[in-house]
Amino acid sequence: MAASKPVEPQSAAGLPRWQLALLVGAPIVLGVGAVYLWHRSRSRGSGKGKKGADGERKTPEGSASPVQQGQDGAARAVQELENMSPLDRAQGAKNKGNKYFKAGKYDLAIHCYTEAISLCPTEQRADLSTFYQNRAAAYEQQMKWTEVVQDCCQAVEMNPRYVKALFRRAKALERLDNKKECLEDVTAVCILESFQNQQSMLLADKVLKSLGKEKAKDKYKNREPLMPSPQFIKSYFSSFTDDIISQQLQKGEKKDEDKDKEGEAAEVTASSGYLKAKQYMEEENYDKIISECTKEIDSAGRYTTEALLLRATFYLLIGNANAAQPDLDRVINMQDANVKLRANALIKRGSMYMQQQQPMLSTQDFNMAAEIDTRNADVYHHRGQLKILLDQVDEAVGDFDECILLRPDSALAQAQKCFALYRQAYTGSNSSQVQTAMDAFEDVIRRFPKCAEGYALYAQALTDQQHFGKADEMYDNCIDLEPDNATTYVHKGLLQLQWKQDVDLGLELISKAIEIDNKCDFAYETMGTIEVQRGNLDKAIDMFNKAINLAKSEMEMAHLYSLCDAAYAQTEVARKYGLKPPTL
Repeated sequence: MAASKPVEPQSAAGLPRWQLALLVGAPIVLGVGAVYLWHRSRSRGSGKGKKGADGERKTPEGSASPVQQGQDGAARAVQELENMSPLDRAQGAKNKGNKYFKAGKYDLAIHCYTEAISLCPTEQRADLSTFYQNRAAAYEQQMKWTEVVQDCCQAVEMNPRYVKALFRRAKALERLDNKKECLEDVTAVCILESFQNQQSMLLADKVLKSLGKEKAKDKYKNREPLMPSPQFIKSYFSSFTDDIISQQLQKGEKKDEDKDKEGEAAEVTASSGYLKAKQYMEEENYDKIISECTKEIDSAGRYTTEALLLRATFYLLIGNANAAQPDLDRVINMQDANVKLRANALIKRGSMYMQQQQPMLSTQDFNMAAEIDTRNADVYHHRGQLKILLDQVDEAVGDFDECILLRPDSALAQAQKCFALYRQAYTGSNSSQVQTAMDAFEDVIRRFPKCAEGYALYAQALTDQQHFGKADEMYDNCIDLEPDNATTYVHKGLLQLQWKQDVDLGLELISKAIEIDNKCDFAYETMGTIEVQRGNLDKAIDMFNKAINLAKSEMEMAHLYSLCDAAYAQTEVARKYGLKPPTL
């Protein structure tokens, strides 16, 4: 698909990237800045209350089986009760409540826990916190979420690091649609449990995604269009070889049959908005392209189809998919239009659908493009990238092979085929196939020494294999070939962190990326993630906000909001409870 960075499928076992903003010591995957290795929850003993199969506690703390008494011992029991301390009597009421709780008699359990709270001396804060938390557990069974929050607040006030109360309050807050405070509580739980409990990790992930989507939907709808950097735009168009609109303007570009009158060609060139837009492309004066294409379209000029496609392309580049789609639809439905234009429009609409997480529509568009233009290498190249995202590696390799058959000199397709084979072997733990893929990379960079993408993808594979020195050499080759490619500096910076734990050098390289391209959202995102790990939360939030303003799709913006919200939640947890995860 039309993308500036290599694509990589999200592993089913992979952690969402917000967790990279919390975890320290996990290996960094350089492909898309993700982390791998899901920390499975460790089995715990059954000491303080029963757990369900999912690891979540189902009963309150304390014994659920009061001492059995015979009828003859009733008088003695009354005497013993009179001699018991207030705390012992409170514990007895709690134990009785636990018995009712286990029997599913929640009203009676609540009555007993309330009695325990009233009997317990106020200085016994640890015990009181347990009684409130137990009553909250009973309210939870009755789905009385407000009462759950109130009791958990009492428990946490007396014991600020009470994991069970924090987590129970987080779940209740989610039910009350208070996502912000829910996130703060579950963040505290994750830190206290060293990110070892699957239940709290899943809740944090769920809330972050929900918050991110809500914020991105509003922000993206009202955002100001932003033209990407020239480096990004050139990288985007370089991924197409059969794209008529990105080809250089031909002198006197015009249909031969229209050149009946002397000097007409020059006149058309001067009056055509599309041809002016093409001229602006060559001059890298990208801000004027949409308006010139609009002139061509509004005047029903002879390059209307091309203008529609070019305008749609730049709408996509500035992140305005709603404006791009009608133009793409018109081109696709023009049965008498140049098939290359229609196929290119299908590729771009298919890529747009994939960004919008509509893989079925995306696949349909790519398949239609292959049907109407069977000899178009771009179709197979970009569909191959789609298949990688869908984790359909065999089909991806088949598409790359078809692209290579049509264009044997396509170094990019050769390199991405190697990467697809490598990821398949790596995730399948097939060492012999991994080596075969690595050998194939060597062959690609030998045959195509000027293909920067080949070195970059090989470097990612080498990093996976912990061949850090050679990976560093590959990134240096990329920089030699494309010194203005900011993304390469980001990857090289991440490599320094994983290889040498050299934070200063890593940040220096990422800062260099921003200096080269101050619209590189990937650089701001990565720097923000590193600053979180260093404990510099305010700076991290600033970096994430800069990346948010540069996001090229609503989905990408939602992800960035998740990172930002995760960092902000940590600042609140540190302020409220003095809790911080380990730092670099």
